[in-house]
Amino acid sequence: MRGKPVTDGAEALLIISPEDVGERLDTLLAHKLESVSRSQVQRAIEQGTILVNDHPSKPSYKLREGDRILILTIPRVPQGEVALIPSYVDLRVVYEDDKIIVIDKPAGMVVHPSPGHYDNTLVNALIARYPDLLKQPTDRPGIVHRLDKDTSGLIIVARDLDTLNYLQGQMKARKIFKEYTLLCCGALDPPEGRIEAPIGRDLRDRTKMSVIAGGKEAVTEYSTIQSLGKYTLAIARPITGRTHQIRVHFAAIGHPIAGDPIYGNCRLEGLNRQFLHASRLGVVMPNGEYKEWHSPLPEDLRQSLEKVTVLAS
Repeated sequence: MRGKPVTDGAEALLIISPEDVGERLDTLLAHKLESVSRSQVQRAIEQGTILVNDHPSKPSYKLREGDRILILTIPRVPQGEVALIPSYVDLRVVYEDDKIIVIDKPAGMVVHPSPGHYDNTLVNALIARYPDLLKQPTDRPGIVHRLDKDTSGLIIVARDLDTLNYLQGQMKARKIFKEYTLLCCGALDPPEGRIEAPIGRDLRDRTKMSVIAGGKEAVTEYSTIQSLGKYTLAIARPITGRTHQIRVHFAAIGHPIAGDPIYGNCRLEGLNRQFLHASRLGVVMPNGEYKEWHSPLPEDLRQSLEKVTVLAS
């Protein structure tokens, strides 16, 4: 492998030599790059900041001679802050047993540590309350799926490694039921439907996602609850689980989520985040029992909805 070394925030171009042919992309980079773990490399690949021949790839991609590996950046946790630090933050626990925990996450809370967010995340709060989670050999103990920082609502956490592997398998097989309540701009036409549009890293702004040819399969079902003048209150059910999926899909069909600061320009006075709430969650447990939970709209979204309803009446 030929090329210059990688440093934080810098680009590097690596050319695959004959001796590296057949290696996995993530394995080779983790071996060759100093002070970078395989999990960091995998996340960078999944986030689209490592490209193969100018295209997004997979950690498992088998390298070929002459492949051009473009490394835009590999986010690193600062030295001394790698270990997970408990944060004693109040959590709204909706349900718990010896296998799972269901949390009603508030808006403004990041799910797991990442560059710029090393503490006070959901994971930091969870390990403070449930220290046995640290027995799981991962830097995201218990985390089965994610919610955006400013998306509120239900998230399921696995209390042991076997349950984590089981639930992640359920998620991959699209067997975990998730439903979101949202407010979007305009009248949905048709009032219910299915959005099938591939999602990938935006080619012009790598911090964003967008509907692009060659992106990962992404499917969202939706149905209207109520038309409210300039807005629509609706339910969205993501069949796949792509980053920012609901936000990107609704923006792509011309109905961005109200208050979303990134996708679309659908402002809602008094609301400082997207009107998106994970309101329903269902899963088949390892013993075959189906469990489901519901979460009402939090106060900020409830107040915004009341204002919109009054204006529409």
